[in-house]
Amino acid sequence: MPQTHIRFDWAIKKLLRNKANHVVLAGFLSELLGKQIKIQSILESESNQQAEDDKFNRVDIVAENDQGELILIEV
Repeated sequence: MPQTHIRFDWAIKKLLRNKANHVVLAGFLSELLGKQIKIQSILESESNQQAEDDKFNRVDIVAENDQGELILIEV
């Protein structure tokens, strides 16, 4: 049976376009990771296309957790 993958890259790109949406993304990441997350900065994105018709991008987010630790999240 083929595996089904859900891709969120289009949703994340849309959220990251507007800095006001960073609160929404931080809330999503907090629920996903089970820790309070605050986004500190968004680093430059990089393309990771394997073929001409691929539309993948990788974005690194620098965030701070509820213990004051800086963490790097790759989306």
